[in-house]
Amino acid sequence: MDLSVVYSRAIAGIEAPLVQVETHLSNGLPAFHIVGLPETAVRESKDRVRSAILNSHFTFPDRRITVNLAPADLPKEGGRFDLPIALGILAASGQLPQDLLNQHEFLGELALDGCLRAVPGAIPAASAASRSGRQLVVPAASAPLAALAPNSRVIPAGDLLSLCAHLNGSRRIEHCPPEPVNSQCSYPDLGDVAGQPGARRALEIAASGNHNLLFFGPPGTGKTLLASRLPGILPPPSPEEALTLLALRHFFDPVDATAYFRRPFRAPHHTATPAALAGGGNRPRPGEISLAHGGVLFLDELAEFNRHSLEVLREPMESGEITLSRALHRTRYPARFQLVAAMNPCPCGYLGDAERACRCTPEQIQRYRARISGPLLDRIDLHVPVGRLPPAELIKPGGDNESSLGVRTRVCASRAAQELRQGCANGQIPPDRLAAICQLGGQEQKYLETAALRLALSGRALHRTLRVARTIADIDGHATVHSEHIGEALAYRGADLPP
Repeated sequence: MDLSVVYSRAIAGIEAPLVQVETHLSNGLPAFHIVGLPETAVRESKDRVRSAILNSHFTFPDRRITVNLAPADLPKEGGRFDLPIALGILAASGQLPQDLLNQHEFLGELALDGCLRAVPGAIPAASAASRSGRQLVVPAASAPLAALAPNSRVIPAGDLLSLCAHLNGSRRIEHCPPEPVNSQCSYPDLGDVAGQPGARRALEIAASGNHNLLFFGPPGTGKTLLASRLPGILPPPSPEEALTLLALRHFFDPVDATAYFRRPFRAPHHTATPAALAGGGNRPRPGEISLAHGGVLFLDELAEFNRHSLEVLREPMESGEITLSRALHRTRYPARFQLVAAMNPCPCGYLGDAERACRCTPEQIQRYRARISGPLLDRIDLHVPVGRLPPAELIKPGGDNESSLGVRTRVCASRAAQELRQGCANGQIPPDRLAAICQLGGQEQKYLETAALRLALSGRALHRTLRVARTIADIDGHATVHSEHIGEALAYRGADLPP
């Protein structure tokens, strides 16, 4: 047989579109051509495949070889197609029966000796293969992650020769079972934070309703310390969400099953470019906002970020996803992150501080704050001042602050009530359902209308205030939103930097 077809999977965001690796052997001068929009790493697979086949004791055909990666308009990248190309050549040359390959999909980069190296994107490929009803063959190093996909049947292959022995039935390779995962992850404890009851309350509200949060105050008051405690009080992700988080992190970081239920906490430096935050490149990769999907994106020294970089956050904060458009293709990544920011009130940091005098001029303060646009601040639900603590409270031994465990218990109960009522956290309630879910009595409605006029709240700010009030009511166990809940929500919205 001079023609063979092997199934594989490409990478397109966190999707894995099907690729048919078609191999044809024809008469003529020996040559090896790969077509179908391959990038450099795919074109270089010719040499890896030739050496791997020869070093695995197979015969490399001395004929004209044409490999087509279909569909031809889908960009192909990386070394993931080495294994299916090698198997296609073996099948087309009669060294491996074609019918043994039809019920499998293959991914893997070949070493020159025929061993298989791990490739990214194993989780989406395993999910897609299970939906198509085929088994997925991946390098042994990638198999534990791929086996986490629901209903997947993953075969871990160590090298080309042992895989061919498995396909021929002479030496079977057992399916990789899903590794047991621990849903209890270790995070920094909120009990380590001294004092700051107002900021701790704001953290609980933000975690309960998935609201964005801004801490502002003088340097050294614990803003970064508080922000780092938020992942520890968030509810654990669902299995589907956890799988998406692993698939995103696998683009850059080596991950394993122990990180399955861990909420991400991304803290990019203030010199990060717009592409670093949003993602991009000739081969688009997720940025910080996508790597923070399902967790926390912490921007310390918010006003030190380039304004253009901050403006990148605006659309994903509303839509929960980001689309990277290039000349040849578009890639979509999820970006449902929870923004937590921290900043000083002025360049020196001591504006409004009772202990130290500010030494900034009005022009410096104005330029400093102008780096943060009004529309971005409008999307942050809670503006929380963090003041200086007395030295005695900071150095006293022990502490009676509540730990993360107690706060997380209330957060999980509140989030469960929200999921039962509307199927999402309060921070994601659609505008067209907001009035029905956050029903107000006549007195509460008049109170909110008066406050919105006095504070000059935009329509977005008004809706976000109502969502925060709904979260506060859920924490307190109330079925309806009362005036005190609206008042507390307005206090967070009305809190502003000192003049």
